[in-house]
Amino acid sequence: MKRAALYSSASRPRKNAAPPAPPGPPRTEPPVTPRPAPAARLAGFARRHDKALVFFAGVALAGLAFLAREALRPPAPPALDQEAVDSAVLRTLETHSLPAKAAEAAESVRESVVRVQSFPAGAANAEAKGVEIGSGVVIVDDGTILTALHLVHRADRIVVTFYDGSESEAVLLGTRPDHDLAVIRAKKIPDDLPSATVGSSARLRPGDGVVAVGFPFGLGPSVSAGVVSGLDREFRSEDGRALLKGLIQFDAAVNPGSSGGPLVTLDGEVVGVVSAILNPTTRTFLGIGFATTMETAGSAVGMPPF
Repeated sequence: MKRAALYSSASRPRKNAAPPAPPGPPRTEPPVTPRPAPAARLAGFARRHDKALVFFAGVALAGLAFLAREALRPPAPPALDQEAVDSAVLRTLETHSLPAKAAEAAESVRESVVRVQSFPAGAANAEAKGVEIGSGVVIVDDGTILTALHLVHRADRIVVTFYDGSESEAVLLGTRPDHDLAVIRAKKIPDDLPSATVGSSARLRPGDGVVAVGFPFGLGPSVSAGVVSGLDREFRSEDGRALLKGLIQFDAAVNPGSSGGPLVTLDGEVVGVVSAILNPTTRTFLGIGFATTMETAGSAVGMPPF
């Protein structure tokens, strides 16, 4: 018996097969768009988010600046305790000399103290007979000066010498014989002439430090220091005709020529005008001087009471 072939090379038509499609135009594939390079993608991202990038860049720069400043900041000094403060003060006192209070007081009035020369009639120069030398203090910067009346009351001519060495003639404006005070004014004054700081004697107490500044025996300006010895003292003039009251008694050294100079507290305030020394035997200082209070002196020039 003949076997049926398992495979056949002949093509057999399939039942119900669709007829082949008629030939048409050739089929075309869509073009392939090349993928952008990484740099181009980054540039596009930057364009789309430019504002946000600028903001974050500013924040980053600010942070870097802060970190740099903190890195360069010097370390904070250690906190001081009381022991460290005390140690520093003691070390300063051991290594530095503090200025004396008397020196500071004298310096505060140095440019306001003047030498006063009183020339009698006919005296041509300071060496002439009868010429007296004393002191004064500028109390108004227009050249108004307080001095002692006994120094200028017989003067035909008054000459004052200022701190810078310049000289000027002065005129007598007023007197207070009951307090040995005279008010004079220089005709010509230095530029920026300072007036002394005036204080009240009401705050003085016996034992308070004071400084007298003037021209004793024509030498000066000279400074002497002492204390207030008493208050509200009285003193009768050498001729016995004038009784001075309400005086400040002090023991800072003064001598002829000191009269009219300022008596200064250690705070630099003028509280009196040197008016007399008490010495029964000679005219040199033996430890007791007197000054008219600035309350009295101020009234002599029309200054209001303190």
